[in-house]
This record gives sequence, C-alpha cells and structure tokens, in this order.
Amino acid sequence: MTQKFSFTLNATDGAARTGVISTPRGQIRTPAFMPVGTAATVKAMMPESVAATGADILLGNTYHLMLRPTAERIARLGGLHRFMNWDKPILTDSGGFQVMSLASLRKLTEEGVRFSSHIDGSKHMLTPERSMEIQRLLGSDIVMAFDECPALPATEDEVAKSMQLSMRWALRSREAFGDRPGHALFGIMQGGVTRDLREESARALTEIGFEGYAVGGLAVGEGQEAMFGVLDYAPGFLPADKPRYLMGVGKPDDIVGAVERGIDMMDCVLPSRSGRTGQAWTRRGQVNIKNARHMDDPRPLDEDCTCPACRNYSRAYLHHVFKAQEMISGMLLTWHNLHYYQELMQGLRDAIGGGRLGAFVAQFHAQRAMGDIEPL
Repeated sequence: MTQKFSFTLNATDGAARTGVISTPRGQIRTPAFMPVGTAATVKAMMPESVAATGADILLGNTYHLMLRPTAERIARLGGLHRFMNWDKPILTDSGGFQVMSLASLRKLTEEGVRFSSHIDGSKHMLTPERSMEIQRLLGSDIVMAFDECPALPATEDEVAKSMQLSMRWALRSREAFGDRPGHALFGIMQGGVTRDLREESARALTEIGFEGYAVGGLAVGEGQEAMFGVLDYAPGFLPADKPRYLMGVGKPDDIVGAVERGIDMMDCVLPSRSGRTGQAWTRRGQVNIKNARHMDDPRPLDEDCTCPACRNYSRAYLHHVFKAQEMISGMLLTWHNLHYYQELMQGLRDAIGGGRLGAFVAQFHAQRAMGDIEPL
C-alpha cells in the first residue's frame, strides 16, 4: 500500500510552526527551504551536493521542462527523479508564473493561456488540465494547481477578476489531478495585497480541498513591508493542519519574517543565482566576492561555516576564480549559499521547537546589522 501524504505539526512559537511533511519519497522538515532546479538541475550543483547541504526537497519548473526536454520525454526515461538523479521529494510549480513572465504572444482565456515559447517561438496551450498532465508525467510528489499571476501594478478590480479565474482553475486542477495516492496537490491563494480578496480566495480553496496551500502573488515587486503586511493575516485564513507554502521567497530576512508569520515552505533561485554572480550570503549579510578588498584576504567567507567553500578556500582564492571566470567560482559560492540557507532553516526549526524563536530572530538581525568584518 502506498504511503499517504501527510503533515504533522510538532511545535509552535507564536504564529511560527515546525513539523514534518511525510511522503513516500521521504520526509520534509518544516520550515523548509526548497532549492530551485529549474531545468532538472540546481545550477552549478550535483544532486548529492544539494542533499549534503540539508535540503529535503527540490523544486522543478513545469514551464521550462514542458518546453525542453518535454514532459513526455522525461516520462519515457523514467520520470523526473530518475532523470535528474534525485531520490527525495520534488515539488513542481504549475507553469502559470513563467508563462506570464517569460513567454511571448500570450492570450489569456477562460480555457487557459496560449503562448509562444521564449526558446524557439513554438506555440503552446497551457490549461489546468494540461498542467496536471505535465506534472503527472514528471512524477513530482507535490503538484501545484494552475493559476494566473497578474502583472503588477494592477487595479483591485483586475486583481479580483484574476483571483476568481484562478479559483475556477483551481477546481479544474483538483478534478484533473484525480486520485493519486502518495502525491499531493496544493492550491494557490491569490488576491494581491487586499485582505478581503485573500480571504475570499482562501475560502474557495478550502471548500475545494487540497493537501496543502500556497500563498501566491507575493515577492513580485510589492516590497517586504507590503508582503509582511499580507502575511500578518493570510496564513491564518488557511487550514492549520495543512502545509503553507510561500512561493518565490527569498532573501534570508524575508524567510525569517515569513516563518515568524506561520509559513512552512519557501523556494527561491536567489542562493544559486547569487552564487553564479559572485554574491555570498552569510550570517553578517551579503559578501560581494568581486570587491578588490578580498584579493589578499586569507580568511574564509565565514569562519563559523562548515561548507566546502569555507573549510577549504580563502576569500582571495574565491575572488581570483571569479575574476578568472572559472566554473569553480559559481560551484563553491552556490554550495556555500545553499548550505547557509539550510543552516538557517535548521536554526529556525530548533528555535521554534525550543520555544526561543524570539531570541533566535533577535540574534539573526543583530549579526546582520554588524556587517561583514574587514580584514586586519
């Protein structure tokens, strides 16, 4: 008998929660940060290296994979887990956000979105039913309902119409998902920064019924203050016994603030993208390895970090290989960033479990305020 998908809440501290999502492919400790494997790879990382950072789950992109190499090809080759050599859980997004942000010649109708590929201009149609089919072919453990992400800025009326369309698509996604023991379908709350719309969206999703719920339509340029303003109330509209996923977040202080407000899961390309562009995230904030001050610095990025970049290499070396455009630069900095993010998540889980989240968050902000220490 296939193991069911389930969520166990272990402890709370204020609105913050820690628990475990159980899937047939393994457990996901929450709060969880999901590295993004856009095209069936976390850029600059081997799958076993991603696992070594402490990641329990990866995110794959429906839009990118449906275009190249195609979901049908991945299915013929044994599914996404085998294809990319990752045996832990995978969450796939629905493709809705990428269609709106990357594709061209989009035409939105009640049926779905017709668009041209940003790769070769080929024509495609993405509907709730097709999104569910693609994610089934990929074999992901957590599937996202198909939704529309309105371009901002937008009027409240435009946001309302978009949200209501997404709710109709959520019902179609639920019906098309069918009965898939061991797999989960998450609904996506929309509604911009308007409380009433968020509540209406959450009510519609709860009536449909999902294994988990996402807060969508944030981290799209509205700013941290507005995002936290929504998170002060939006998670409370969702069932307390199901995972809550904030899509596309984010910077370390965004993550900490989201967890304080009751979010269980997050994803973002930031740690890997930053690693490829010479940016390292540390306890003391961001370090730009391109800066000349690192040229003769024998210290590690972070003396308290145990990742390979910090254990084995100096800032001087990391500066050199970035300037020389060597591939190892992106590999080492990405490994460090993902290690730091997972270490942060473990710290948050431990703090919530021990009832000391307030002290942990205060220390987090105090260390960041100190900034990176200059070499002697």
